Amino acid sequence: MALDSESRWRLVRAMRAKGTQPSSNETTIRDAKVEDLTQIVEIYNYYIRNSVVTFDLDAMSLDEWQHKFEWVQSLKLPFVVAESASGQILGFAYVAPWRQKAAYRRTVEDSIYLRPAAIGKRVGTKLLTEIIERSKAAGVKEIVAVISDKGAESSIALHESFGFKHQGHLAKVGFKFGRWLGTVLMQKSL
Repeated sequence: MALDSESRWRLVRAMRAKGTQPSSNETTIRDAKVEDLTQIVEIYNYYIRNSVVTFDLDAMSLDEWQHKFEWVQSLKLPFVVAESASGQILGFAYVAPWRQKAAYRRTVEDSIYLRPAAIGKRVGTKLLTEIIERSKAAGVKEIVAVISDKGAESSIALHESFGFKHQGHLAKVGFKFGRWLGTVLMQKSL
């Protein structure tokens, strides 16, 4: 009998808690570690160079990611990776404060990036499932997704499938690769 996605992840988390791991052909979702940052930088910088899904223009350094990683950890917010059986990081996801003002403290913005070879293999679904669950546990009440309005249709569809609602569209707020880009704003209440 096949398990639904939620039941399957409950089983995987129970196995992890007991010190066992899913079978070797499974993708493991776990807390990110400092040792993962080199692969995280590689994945993220691919998107800076080759896509409009991030509005960053310049490659980020390992030091910049170390600072971001430590900041997210200091806030006790989730930062997870999807790891293959061979130890390769297939993708990562984290949430960070949506805005800096104190009244926003229970609202976060999610970020999910996948190694190109992992696209279409439900890795993004597993990562988003995990950060939503961990965000709830951390006391988060709202998750905001700010998604490029060009070239990120799969990200919009993923968020819709998790119940994120469209809250707006900001046209022409970013300029990359010689063209204006907007963002789609989506939100999920926990």
